[in-house]
Amino acid sequence: MTGLTPTGGTRPRIAVFAGPTATILNTPDLVTSNKARTRHGLAPRPGRFDALRPQRLAAPVTAYVEAYSAHPLERDAAHLYAPPDGWLDTDGAFHTTQPTGDATPVFVVELHPDDGLYPLPYMGRQRDGSAWEEAATAPYAPSEAARQTFYPDARRLYEEIERFGLGDHGTPVEFGSIADFDFFRAAPSGGYTAGPDGERPGRDFFVYYPYHLQSEPHLGDLAGATNQVQAILAAGEHDGVQWLEGSPTVDETLYWLGLLIDTTVPLVGHAAQRRHHSLSADGDRNVVDGVKYIASGVALDAQGVDRVGACVIVDELVYTARDVTKVDARPGGYEVTGGHGGIVADLGGYGPPQLTYLPTRRHTARSQLRLTVLPKEVTGVAGSLESGVTLLGVATRDGDGLIPEAMPRVTITKYSRYAVEPGGDPQVGDEVEILARIRANLAAAPLAGFVCEGMSPFGMADPAKNLALGVAIFAGMPVVRTGRGNTGGMAYRTDPTFIVGNNLTATKARLLLMAALLKYGALPPATDPFRPTHAERAVTEQAVARYQALFDTH
Repeated sequence: MTGLTPTGGTRPRIAVFAGPTATILNTPDLVTSNKARTRHGLAPRPGRFDALRPQRLAAPVTAYVEAYSAHPLERDAAHLYAPPDGWLDTDGAFHTTQPTGDATPVFVVELHPDDGLYPLPYMGRQRDGSAWEEAATAPYAPSEAARQTFYPDARRLYEEIERFGLGDHGTPVEFGSIADFDFFRAAPSGGYTAGPDGERPGRDFFVYYPYHLQSEPHLGDLAGATNQVQAILAAGEHDGVQWLEGSPTVDETLYWLGLLIDTTVPLVGHAAQRRHHSLSADGDRNVVDGVKYIASGVALDAQGVDRVGACVIVDELVYTARDVTKVDARPGGYEVTGGHGGIVADLGGYGPPQLTYLPTRRHTARSQLRLTVLPKEVTGVAGSLESGVTLLGVATRDGDGLIPEAMPRVTITKYSRYAVEPGGDPQVGDEVEILARIRANLAAAPLAGFVCEGMSPFGMADPAKNLALGVAIFAGMPVVRTGRGNTGGMAYRTDPTFIVGNNLTATKARLLLMAALLKYGALPPATDPFRPTHAERAVTEQAVARYQALFDTH
């Protein structure tokens, strides 16, 4: 640790993780400029101006910048300025003294490669000499014929923010004077594919653009990312984490990390609704606000321990990861879920961030689900509904952390009215999807469970679905009931064999149940999951109570 205090007296070191399908790390397609098209005899694109893209100079350049051209009213205040560096006459010749006749006052600028990136026209063309019109060589081209638009990690993003970002008073965004950064790739959005050992999309990195090449991380990738974050923070060299991910899911990953990561430093997630470089891109400001939040020390108590837990910082607001979700695909599209707080700090304006309330739920170093205290083995279930369910040991953690193959499989099922089969009494066999998933879990997923997004806020479903989920419970798979949508009330406990999800959304309840399975393992199965005895029900209720305690406090 660098010794950051609540007053922000020491510059912190921040670990920045690039996560999957992250718009905040995505850039618009590199399209060949009209400068290049004209140079090579290609048809120009419509429009007055080329899009300028950050690029590096290969050699020094002397540029003559027209004086008073940075603002429409700059010339109006010319009397406040020192004389220009010189003048260009109508033939383009440079003079150190003002010549007679028309001449343009200029500033002389020496541009050097080591200055950093400059916005310049994009001159690249395809191998056959044609212009680039999109990321791929042609619409719907395979991945080997497509360029990537996502950055492989956040290093270039932070460089560009610092190089081109402006503070509110015209000064640069000087990350280097605020914090030190280390950049890591955890299920990243971009990958290095060249060469025989190149990374592969869908295995080593996960994109959503071009859209036909979309890939998604799996449970093993979540385990690997969790292990990586824990290992890096365990070294004690970082004062905070910034996690960058796609806007629809960043809150889920941050909630998971807040449950599993044993740390006393802030865990901050960021996303963007618009690509980096695009008009009104929102991601850059979110990153700056995250650095500001961590460096301020506002999240720390008097002993330097984080007291907020995992949070998502977007749109100048700090949300607890447990209590936020994306509801609309535009900046400002996040809302507090659960009806009880959620926004813990405001980052708007010129002043330092201030906390508005402190979450009461357990998190990070206070979590009962943190990685360092989880057992190395729990009990799982296997078998079939027809021949019987048996218990088996499942190794879940080793010296490297979570074992990817042991990650619990939790399925969300959603209640909707008018879905019951007409006539007669409700039959468990009507729920073919749930029964099929139970059988698949018994065959291949010894740690498994269900979340039922039921009536709001009760969490109950129709009788047939309730019966089928009861079979899951007595086959060893815990079931959580949550309200449908953004429920402000708490789910009610009408049956003690079911876990109630408090005021969690179904997606957050899924993550908490996954973590709970890693702690407590499967429920004790009944001899016949369709017809449990009174004694078997009592044993199940006792086991479920342990799960319920976690849902009441995390």
